[in-house]
Amino acid sequence: MIASIKKESNGYTAVFERTLNHPKEEVWSMLTDNSQLKKWFPELQAEELKKGGKFTFDMGDGTFEEMEILGFKEYAILEYIWGNDIVRFELQEVNGSTVLSLIEKISEITDHTPRDLAGWHVCLNVIGRLLDSREIGSRKEEWKHWYEEYVKVLNS
Repeated sequence: MIASIKKESNGYTAVFERTLNHPKEEVWSMLTDNSQLKKWFPELQAEELKKGGKFTFDMGDGTFEEMEILGFKEYAILEYIWGNDIVRFELQEVNGSTVLSLIEKISEITDHTPRDLAGWHVCLNVIGRLLDSREIGSRKEEWKHWYEEYVKVLNS
């Protein structure tokens, strides 16, 4: 399901939601344990898991961008700076499953925005497949599809 995107007074908010048939501890591990993170987002690494801590993003050219953790509550909330934006993961247990919400606070829509949204969309799908021990498939082909969808949504 495509993210909902809303215009706000200070930018935009994109909300992705996935219901995963796994306990929140397993889902949390996918977001915070570096051995799990590298399976779905190899450029991202947790450095200090606490409010005021950080993630690092490998830019692929020998440099790393540091992203401060703005919100942290174990097994429930993980929020950090993402470039000029903010990414927030929220986990909630519902009937033995975990509802994983990703909320991106976007300062402005740019040509790169649909790329990021498609990327997050695919990442969340991959997390679900990894947790279910299913085949990941072609991320590139899946990304192309969702990129086109987000371009349509943002241009409408």
